[in-house]
Amino acid sequence: MPLRPPDPDDLAKAAQHYGLGLDEADVASFSPMVHGLLASWDAVEELYAASAPAMPERAWTRPEAADNPYNAWYVTTSITGSGEGPLAGKTVAVKDNTAVAGVPMMNGSTTMEGYTPLRDATIVTRLLDAGATIAGKSVCEDLCFSGGSHTSRTGAVRNPWNETHSTGGSSSGSAALVASGLVDVGTAGDQGGSIRMPASWCGVVGHKPTWGLVPYTGAFPIEQTIDHVGPITRTVAEAALVMNVIAGPDGQDPRQPRDLVPDDYVAALGRGAEGLRVGILTEGFGLANSDPGVDAAVRAAAESLRGAGLVVEDVSVPWHRHGAAIWDVISVEGAASQMVDLNGYGLNWKGLYDPEVMEHYGNRWRADGSQFSETVKLVLLAGRHALDSHHGKHYGMAQNLAYELRAAYDEALSRYDVLVLPTTPIHATAIPDPDAPREEIIGRALEMIANTCVTDVTGHPACSVPAGLVDGLPTGMMIVGRQFDDATVLRVAHTYEQAVGGFPTPAGAAAGSQA
Repeated sequence: MPLRPPDPDDLAKAAQHYGLGLDEADVASFSPMVHGLLASWDAVEELYAASAPAMPERAWTRPEAADNPYNAWYVTTSITGSGEGPLAGKTVAVKDNTAVAGVPMMNGSTTMEGYTPLRDATIVTRLLDAGATIAGKSVCEDLCFSGGSHTSRTGAVRNPWNETHSTGGSSSGSAALVASGLVDVGTAGDQGGSIRMPASWCGVVGHKPTWGLVPYTGAFPIEQTIDHVGPITRTVAEAALVMNVIAGPDGQDPRQPRDLVPDDYVAALGRGAEGLRVGILTEGFGLANSDPGVDAAVRAAAESLRGAGLVVEDVSVPWHRHGAAIWDVISVEGAASQMVDLNGYGLNWKGLYDPEVMEHYGNRWRADGSQFSETVKLVLLAGRHALDSHHGKHYGMAQNLAYELRAAYDEALSRYDVLVLPTTPIHATAIPDPDAPREEIIGRALEMIANTCVTDVTGHPACSVPAGLVDGLPTGMMIVGRQFDDATVLRVAHTYEQAVGGFPTPAGAAAGSQA
């Protein structure tokens, strides 16, 4: 649709917005120049229309409740690319913040409902080229801003271990579908822990790659400096296999180093981990809301690594306890600006944009901002106040402090090959009632992020593996490694998995689940 030419009232509003001090005669003087300049907008739209891809025809279905265990599917599909390759025969649930062309993408939110992408995300293209079958889009939290599984506008996602409890989020549907054995692989996104938190609470493996290792192209952004995508799987070997497929530069994501060369993560598992040094990060334990049973389970899991021949010692990284505050400022001011004010993608970076989603989502949220979730409303109230009061000063401070936080991790990782700590300080909590008070809705969404959000700021790779059951519910141990040394993280995770004899699955998991 061509850009509507501005009338004098439009120009007067723009002048008032910036305090330009223009009177009616000034506006009239500028008007023909503005109209002439805006002709380029129409030219760009014509050029773009000639080069944009045609939307493919792909069948999809919104499953009935009886065919949607755990309420984990948004839509189901059966899309196969080459049919051959390292993922041949594997089924994948794609988190519904990630584009599958021709298939609806809601991102858990009324503000995105009705949108269908023109292009596959890079990771989707790579999965299809490697032989995988896309089995559908998995439910995620509303705009992915929740660590629980209760804010999606399609309803709460239920934990296969106990359906009254949360799966964790925001990659809630992917975790539930993998844990229950309904798919082999789930794709997931992570800005505050959204790969690892649901992996912890559902008893599966969730690997957050080093920031920039896997292209984010085609996934709905929250804040460019903390955006990650990665796999959720039942075994570490499957996570390594998926990483072999999805890692590496695509030339369209500025988060990625130009000289990036990914490892062979499957081959790395064969090297074992005996003799590697493991630091138990003491500041990750004993948080204000830590469950002593979770802390004990992760300590016991670390001892299993000692039994497997690794050197295990306590290590202190005091900056870890500052990480959540730094993340708060970056995620709140950054998301208010990029995810909302600038319609998800923001401006001022070179890469592949999704102009269609920017317009669709921008129109939808401006039509009725009351449709934002309670967590996003909290972000907007705090973020807009801070930005209006100090114009991004605190965001700049937090981004500068991120270097200090990263350096503190790097110093510890100069002495240890990996660090371990609880993925989440608590196990899965009960899903709030839909009409629960706002305080409970928001509390259940953010209570578990303190350990995971830190490595979204620093960018270090971090993998959650099941550490055992506490009160009958899974909990995870997080393994953190050096930047772009995801291979060592996965080696340690695989060694632990072998040492404990594999990971348990919930009762009633689909046939083929691996114990």
